[in-house]
Amino acid sequence: MQKQVIPNIPLAERSRPKTLQDFYGQKHLVDVGKPIRLMIENDVLSSFILWGAPGTGKTTLAKIIANTTQSDFFQINAVSSGVKEIREIIDIAKQNNQHFKKTILFIDEIHRFNKAQQDALLSSVENGEIILIGATTENPSFEIIPALRSRVRIFVLEELSKYDLLNILNNALLKDEFIKNLQIKNIDKEFLIYISGGDARTLLNILEASIISQLDKEEIEITKDVIENTVQKKNIVYDKNGEEHYNIISAFIKSIRGSDPDAAVYWLARMLEGGEDILFIARRMIILASEDIGNASPNALLLAEACFSACEKIGLPEARIVLSQCAIYLATSPKSNSSYLAIDNAINFVRNNENPKVPLHLRNAPTKLMKDLHYGERYKYPHDFDNNFIQENYLPKELEKKQFYFPSENGNEKNIKERLKNLWKGFKKYS
Repeated sequence: MQKQVIPNIPLAERSRPKTLQDFYGQKHLVDVGKPIRLMIENDVLSSFILWGAPGTGKTTLAKIIANTTQSDFFQINAVSSGVKEIREIIDIAKQNNQHFKKTILFIDEIHRFNKAQQDALLSSVENGEIILIGATTENPSFEIIPALRSRVRIFVLEELSKYDLLNILNNALLKDEFIKNLQIKNIDKEFLIYISGGDARTLLNILEASIISQLDKEEIEITKDVIENTVQKKNIVYDKNGEEHYNIISAFIKSIRGSDPDAAVYWLARMLEGGEDILFIARRMIILASEDIGNASPNALLLAEACFSACEKIGLPEARIVLSQCAIYLATSPKSNSSYLAIDNAINFVRNNENPKVPLHLRNAPTKLMKDLHYGERYKYPHDFDNNFIQENYLPKELEKKQFYFPSENGNEKNIKERLKNLWKGFKKYS
């Protein structure tokens, strides 16, 4: 069997579409009458930022625009480029403008540019010397300075559908010169698409790696076992330092707050598979135990604290079980945010009102002078009375009967509410 020469250029690059006709996905941007197609058809370009997950077509769109409009195209990566390189490209753009030629500067991972680097783009973007196309996987609201955001449009790229990924896969199999000459018996396309995590580049990289691993065979079969052996682990879309980190922890907390244990363990699994810090997860559950459960189930805080301690001691993989137990307990516990609201009510009141001095009867009197000044005088010691309680005003006179805590009817807090109503009857209303 003749030995196959493996191309130096990766399949994902060899298969990159050159025109919109070959481009799959992002119909809201490239279909007839949509903004990017209109830019190309009318040859009227403006600067914009493409925000989307990896492998959704950001770089491909930028190159298609440059090819179709015969623009001078410069591509840099924010990680390895600086202000000096930007200024050199701007100088070229100024010369191009004299010959009525457009200059496109494509900056991959533009969110990694610092403020000074982004500032260097402002003037040239505003006066049209360069057409800036930025690509980012991070929310531009957080990562792009306001001055630059105000000078560009922001287009959101959607995740590629299964249909889009299947078309990209079939296109590579039919048109790539290297693959066309191979005897490929069958491909588990469903699993290949699933394991790519919606990333077209990853999809093609896995396909090519699976093929190359079998070049010594007469017939190539890309089965689930072959794909799993190639990948070792599913491509989990999760950036611990990016927006997806905040999106998933938000979904996790909201699922527990909403008393859905199934959703809670699903988002927990997403975080664990994405490599999230287990102590970060446990810490957030401690906060939730007080904020969303509180005295409706006081044991929730105890379990959350125990969960944090256990995770700290045993680590993964066993900590996943502890985290799961805690998440399920919290999700299935009765809910109350009364403690959370109580402290916020009190803080808000303190910040927006005059704060009287502590009443004399509530002050300690460790010295004779303090006693002479009537500190602690007429204080009623609750343990000297029936049921260890006596109705007393523990607030400044001006705030007598002021209420900040409103217990709910849920779980143990219902009992707390009834007890407070009986204790403070005629003095405070815990209705």
